[in-house]
Amino acid sequence: MTHAITLLGLGPGDPDQLTIAARRVLQESTEIHLRTRQHPTVAAFPDRLAVHSFDGFYKTAESFEALYERIVAAVLDLARRPEGVVYGVPGHPLIAETTGPEILRRAAAAGLSVRVVGGLSFLEPVFEALAIDPYPQTALVDAFDLARGHVPSARPDRPALIAQIHSRQMASEVKLTLMALYPDEHPVRLVHAAGTASAFIEDLELWEIDRSDRIGLLTSLYLPPLAENTSFESFLEIVSRLRDPDEGCPWDQEQTHLSLRPHLLEETYEALDALDREAPEDLAEELGDLLFQVVFHAVIAAEEGTFTMANVIKGIGDKLVRRHPHVFAGLAVEGVYEIVRNWDRLKAEEKQAKGAAHEAAESILNAVPGGLPALAQASALQRRASRTGFEWPDVEGVFEKLEEELAELRSAPEGERESELGDVLFVLAHLANWYGFSAEDALRETNLRFRGRFGFVERAAKAAGRELPEMTLDEMNALWEQAKRANRKN
Repeated sequence: MTHAITLLGLGPGDPDQLTIAARRVLQESTEIHLRTRQHPTVAAFPDRLAVHSFDGFYKTAESFEALYERIVAAVLDLARRPEGVVYGVPGHPLIAETTGPEILRRAAAAGLSVRVVGGLSFLEPVFEALAIDPYPQTALVDAFDLARGHVPSARPDRPALIAQIHSRQMASEVKLTLMALYPDEHPVRLVHAAGTASAFIEDLELWEIDRSDRIGLLTSLYLPPLAENTSFESFLEIVSRLRDPDEGCPWDQEQTHLSLRPHLLEETYEALDALDREAPEDLAEELGDLLFQVVFHAVIAAEEGTFTMANVIKGIGDKLVRRHPHVFAGLAVEGVYEIVRNWDRLKAEEKQAKGAAHEAAESILNAVPGGLPALAQASALQRRASRTGFEWPDVEGVFEKLEEELAELRSAPEGERESELGDVLFVLAHLANWYGFSAEDALRETNLRFRGRFGFVERAAKAAGRELPEMTLDEMNALWEQAKRANRKN
């Protein structure tokens, strides 16, 4: 039977590793079209075989996507000839080969018959050179996808093989993405020309891979794993194990969504405290504790059949993409104000799609959580109201309102002072919005300064053999001024 398309695998590079079926195709064919001539096996083709290649496409393509699209279209056109087409690629036509699967898919849709003549892929000789068995954990990663990303796509606690490190530029781009997660000195292995007589392995640190002068079309990168428990998946397994009815922890087994509420709030405040203290090591630990609470709730929900961790991640991922069309969909915007207006509009559309349009119609303030700390809630309420135009034209209006509220507080009878003080605090929160910072954060920073300065006063008093209650206010104020001066010097 004559097939419209023969997808031919040329193996990893050594002509001796061509399959018998592949040799037969080469002997029986009069011509072959190659994705690229730059493959060692080509030199061993029969002399009478007319060899064509798409190497010229590489010089004019704007991107690899455009390149592969053009090659696929050309192969399908050739397939419509009475004699069909033999299309040869390095390795196996369906393993780490973008064009092969797409040709197979489009040929089926067009009613064109395809014969796949497999070849030894690059995987076998690479793992043979590394002397390791990739099963069952090694991830296979494409260098092009990795270079386009911002973080590695494979689990860091599992090994990975990164294919198509074809140039030092590609190695540099891959390195930068990997360094978002892996330390600069992480040990890696560059595997060159596996499956040929020139096979060679370089043991390097991650930061220096783009300095190798051996990198070429047959180079791959083997990435050993980080330590255990460095992936999200492993953390999810730990939390699930804690909840296991037979092998888990009795305390964790008893928890519910409601019982965990105070812990979620506590861990949030501890993370904020680490931020306020500018303590990165403490922040890393506190964020871990906060992540534990998030995952704990997701594991409980999965047990109850309400949602899973995948639902949580997909939900927030889709939402961020949907609400940032200026990042992910090419929407042109001018300034942060337009971005915020877009966000509110998209959020309202989402609510309407969920059948919650009546909530949006009641008040845009409904989206501000009632459980926020009072000062943070005041800021959030005023920010939302100002988006509708409910705002003073300049900051002087806010100062005038503040003076008005202070005057009312001074003259308020005893029973109304609390309410009037609330009005003053509300205007102060609005003033913080005008200046572009958080009233909650500003007050937290002041609290920290007060703690530090008052601690200085306490220590200075003790150093003088005095107790604070024994000191006069003037004496304490003098120490307070010393604390302020010491704070400015630091």
